[in-house]
Amino acid sequence: MTKFMLAAGIAACLAACTNTETRIAGAAAGAGAGAIVLGPIGAVAGGAIGAVAGPTVTGSVSKVQE
Repeated sequence: MTKFMLAAGIAACLAACTNTETRIAGAAAGAGAGAIVLGPIGAVAGGAIGAVAGPTVTGSVSKVQE
């Protein structure tokens, strides 16, 4: 249940962002999720992946909401 709530929160944050904000929000969300799962190493990896994948995820979420 906790993981579902985390995923819902991340999706909501990413849906509300635009270009630069999307990368920052993606990095923050990825770092938070990575820190929960794998600790400090997961935070770094999650932040990097979130910054790269943030715009793609946001675009997908925006299309679903329309």
